[in-house]
Amino acid sequence: MERADSLARQYLAAWNERNASERGALVARLFTLDARYLDPMMDGAGHDGIDALIAAAQQHFPGHRFELAGTPDGHHDVLRFAWTLHAPDGNEVARGLDVATIAGDGRLASVTGFLDHAA
Repeated sequence: MERADSLARQYLAAWNERNASERGALVARLFTLDARYLDPMMDGAGHDGIDALIAAAQQHFPGHRFELAGTPDGHHDVLRFAWTLHAPDGNEVARGLDVATIAGDGRLASVTGFLDHAA
C-alpha cells in the first residue's frame, strides 16, 4: 500500500527532524489537531504535545535516528509499521511497532507504539 509507506516515512521524518520549526511544520502536516500519541514511556496530544514528546526523545537520545524496518501495511483507516532506532555509531539500540489511525483528511488521528526491544 503506497499510502502506508508514505505516511510511515513522513512520520519517521518528523521523529528525526532536529530543527524545531521544521519538526513543528512536519507534525502539523502529519497529525490532526487533536491527534494522540501513546507508547509505554510517554504520551502526548495535539500538535504541541506530540512535538514536545519528540523533542524530549531527541534530547534523551542525541544523534539517534529512526529507520523504517520492513514494509508498512494498512487497511481501511489503520496503518502499522515497524521501526528501528540507531545510535550515532550505527548500532541498533531499539526496535518497535507503531499502529496508527488515519483520519478522513489523510492525517494521523492516533498512534500507539509498542517497544519490541531496547538495548
